[in-house]
Amino acid sequence: MAKASASESASSLKKEIQVQTSQLQNQQAAYKDFTARLKLLINKNPHLIITTLSNIFTMRLVGNKTHGDLAEIAIAEFINQFMYDFKSEHVGKDLYRAKKHEEDIKVINEITKAEFTVSLKAYGHGPLQLSTDKTGFMFMRLKEMGVLIDKIEDIAGIWKDPIFAALDSVNVLPLIYNEKQKQCNLLVFNVERAKGAVTSVRFVEKGNGRKHPVYRFYDCDGGCICEVRYGGGTANALQRGLWTHTKNSFKYFDSLTDGWIGYSQNRILVHLFSHALLATAKGHETALVELKKDIEEQKQRSKLK
Repeated sequence: MAKASASESASSLKKEIQVQTSQLQNQQAAYKDFTARLKLLINKNPHLIITTLSNIFTMRLVGNKTHGDLAEIAIAEFINQFMYDFKSEHVGKDLYRAKKHEEDIKVINEITKAEFTVSLKAYGHGPLQLSTDKTGFMFMRLKEMGVLIDKIEDIAGIWKDPIFAALDSVNVLPLIYNEKQKQCNLLVFNVERAKGAVTSVRFVEKGNGRKHPVYRFYDCDGGCICEVRYGGGTANALQRGLWTHTKNSFKYFDSLTDGWIGYSQNRILVHLFSHALLATAKGHETALVELKKDIEEQKQRSKLK
């Protein structure tokens, strides 16, 4: 009876894993379809994304981190207004503690009904966090494997490990900017390309500006593709996880904007915000009517209606 029970449990677990794997594959396919459609829209109507990104990065005039939070609601609305087969919902900071994954917006394909979440990263051109690992399991798993991992089978084993399997479902959409040159780029990290290029994983001690040791993933040219950070108990848990570098690892990214595009600061927007914060809801409603008219005009000029 015990054997039958154990067998049933194993069978149930196997089915659960198969279901989760199938759901993950469906979400990956849905996200790839979404980014392909987004790239097509941008190629046909680059002014739409240039206007949106210019307004987002203008918010850096208000505060160094203000643009990041506003990027979430801006991109969610961009999808709702300009991508007719998709609808988007901002997850919101009030739901932060309930989040199961890193997610800023939820996207739904209204044709296939596929749902997936997207994590937006409005970062400068440099270090970029791809995935958070608050527990530090990634680092500890690599530590068990030694200071140098360079055998093909061992590297393949890393990607098969459940601790690292979640990387395949990381739907990170980086909005990268170069403030000095007033340029930005909408990127997607190509996980499969990066994983296939890894030839060694090395433990790197703290030093040279690093407060904590890291594990770095290198390609055949000695270039660093990404790194796993942990930092021990003294480190910020939100800083733990998988990081890359948009400058050093640029070849492992795909650009949805086909390279760098220029953006400009919209100081009128800052002026509008300062007045909006003093106005009543009635004033906001009046302004919203005019803003909606402007968006409709953009759609008509772009032949989206």
